[in-house]
Amino acid sequence: MLRFNSDTALFEGYNGTAWSSVGGQFGGRRNLIINGAMQVAQRGTSGTSSGYDSVDRFKVDYASGTVTQSQESLSSGAPFELGFHKFFRATNTSVATDTAAHFRTIRTILEDQDITNSGWNYKSSNSYITLSFWVRSSVSQEFYAHLNQGTDQYNYAFSIGTLSANTWTKVTKTISGNSNLSFNNDNSGGIEINIVPFWGTNFTTSGSTTDSWYSWNGSSRVPDMASTWATTSGATFDITGVQLEVGDTATPFEHRSYGEELALCQRYYQQFDPFVSTQGAGHTTTQGGNTAKKFYVLPTTMRSDPSISFSSNFQYYDGSTWNTNSTSGSGDKFGLQIRIDVGSNGGAPEGSTAWHLRSQGENVQLDAEL
Repeated sequence: MLRFNSDTALFEGYNGTAWSSVGGQFGGRRNLIINGAMQVAQRGTSGTSSGYDSVDRFKVDYASGTVTQSQESLSSGAPFELGFHKFFRATNTSVATDTAAHFRTIRTILEDQDITNSGWNYKSSNSYITLSFWVRSSVSQEFYAHLNQGTDQYNYAFSIGTLSANTWTKVTKTISGNSNLSFNNDNSGGIEINIVPFWGTNFTTSGSTTDSWYSWNGSSRVPDMASTWATTSGATFDITGVQLEVGDTATPFEHRSYGEELALCQRYYQQFDPFVSTQGAGHTTTQGGNTAKKFYVLPTTMRSDPSISFSSNFQYYDGSTWNTNSTSGSGDKFGLQIRIDVGSNGGAPEGSTAWHLRSQGENVQLDAEL
């Protein structure tokens, strides 16, 4: 709940017992999280790889067994009534068999410069950020979350609470700054947010510190966790509405349009079909008579020069036939060059200075993720 205090000219939030000023920017862009409503899934709606494999900017990292990550739809319930139509799901497809070395965690990583320029006085214990999200588990147990600050390796862990099975719960956590924190004003990893279905005992300690910053210890990330979720076949863990904002109060979720969210996601990952699937879709110059090339200016400048991969080889037209041959790419964060080996065909077809290129549903993937 929010109100405007005319005496102080500040917005105030109600925490259930008292009103307090809302730090940071109330209007404009407040949410530092990208794709917190889980709208964008460029890679597809489901995958089983550890890492980024479905919903943009969120990944599931795991060891042992198999975890399926997916974008799912909401049609009712508390988050739906607040405008959330998508959520991110981790499904324990096959269980963890070693409850010491195995883990399942959902992560998103923010750039250093996004924290530096957020307005949060992160070195002051009197300045705050607030993390909020909706969460649901098919298994009832206590879960944890933690923020890992990369530059100086500090960790902040807290209990999500004991979730009732199959019930959406709103989690809100206000976190103070700390004099030991520092962030570079660049595009490196700043804060990693982990919402954790399970850390094995190799990564936890009974009585581990919570609710304050402490020096990173990989074997004491959160307190010991029950293994119920990790050892239950088909267990699910869902999140949506993830928001991180400056101030000591969680404000209503900042809903952004799909187009805005997609453009923000494309800074880290882009996937598209560079050719339409018809003859004569594009023209490219040749290089030494052996390589057809096509150039693209990317719609969004990427965080860094991306890795480039292709779902399969593209095709070139030699004047009478479409041929499939080796495809490669190079580029930087601004643009892309696709090259197709045309072998010993010599110059461009029919005496022209250009080749025709196309794809048949294939795509190129550009990855600059943290």
